[in-house]
Amino acid sequence: MVRDWPAQNIQGPDFDPVLTELMREGPLTRIKLPYGEGWAWLVTRYDDVRAVANDPRFVRDPVTERQITRLAPHFKPRPGALAFADPPDHNRLRRVVAPAFTARGVARLRARAQETLDALVDTLVRDGSPADLTARVLEPFPIAVHCEVMGVPEADRPRLHRLTQEIVFPSRDATVTGRAKDELYGWLADEIRARRTDRPAPSPSPSPTAEPDPDLNAEPAAGDIMSLLAAGVDRGDLTEEEAIGVAGPLQIGGEAVTNNTGQMFFLLLTHPHLLHRMRTDPTIRPRAIDELLRYIPHRNSVGLARIATEDVELCGRRIRKGDPVYVSYLAANRDPAVFPDPESIDFDRPDNPHVSFGHGTHYCTGGPLARLQIDLLLDTLLDRLPTLRLATAPHAIPWRRNALIRGPEALPVAW
Repeated sequence: MVRDWPAQNIQGPDFDPVLTELMREGPLTRIKLPYGEGWAWLVTRYDDVRAVANDPRFVRDPVTERQITRLAPHFKPRPGALAFADPPDHNRLRRVVAPAFTARGVARLRARAQETLDALVDTLVRDGSPADLTARVLEPFPIAVHCEVMGVPEADRPRLHRLTQEIVFPSRDATVTGRAKDELYGWLADEIRARRTDRPAPSPSPSPTAEPDPDLNAEPAAGDIMSLLAAGVDRGDLTEEEAIGVAGPLQIGGEAVTNNTGQMFFLLLTHPHLLHRMRTDPTIRPRAIDELLRYIPHRNSVGLARIATEDVELCGRRIRKGDPVYVSYLAANRDPAVFPDPESIDFDRPDNPHVSFGHGTHYCTGGPLARLQIDLLLDTLLDRLPTLRLATAPHAIPWRRNALIRGPEALPVAW
């Protein structure tokens, strides 16, 4: 049986009821999403999700040539997009921007990011209570950090924010989202070309075998991501078209931080005992944030599909060569075999191997940068606004509609 999984505008951080039903029906089911064609397998059990995400027999590149059933109304992958690249190309492309996301590279951003956040909170406090936390802090802070890491001039940041929102919260009219993508990638193309030297770039020559990802403790190179990509093109590590495809999803990443932290603050402000613990015992914050990352439905439905390159036995079923397969990280994070009492938010959970940033080859490139911003937002706002509370009833909070990433559209607060 193929189950319809409609796009739902769920108000609040509640778990998707359709996904709950699919998890109960079994670890491997068939689904049909609102757009695209045909059906796809859905994998929900934690161990199976990790296995598929790390199995070279399931690949992403063929997805670009097919209209697989999907959540997004507009589907136009760009050459070079890391999300659709498989090893060894994935490793080749990722290596170019890796210096910006090493542990040391991200740590160097902390002081500047903290200054940006402090300035936003200073203005918030000066203007007084109440205020929309999303509009005043949770949205502008990740935008500023991502744009600085990417190398986006301040004059262009409002325009790029508008474009990324049109992509992450797509219109039902595919032409609107398509125009936003074309405009964003056109801007990225101009910026990368402007940073290139005059010497011609040879075509890249990827290794015939997969290469490991760069050492996360390696010394980062200087420069923003657009400059790293331009230098990579000049060296022949990737083509200009590939560089543009790598830059696009990285630029969009700030929207995820805004909406994920919006969900976290909504949960804390509606669960006073959790908020009290985080305020009074800062030592628990790292594991509390991990638990919030595990618990929140950080996206709607599922992400990107994979294609089986051969027949594969999984959960007692045969996935045929060419079948599309989705993994649900949301479901994996609620697997009771790994997370006892998964419907509860437990800051004392002794082991929390959540997969909120993905797993395997396509583990989120910007994960360390996202975690830095989440840590700073929680620490700063909890410490500087100890009486923070919702300024309206929880049911009155507006939530994003038609969104790929879930989160409150506005978060009215007082202090």
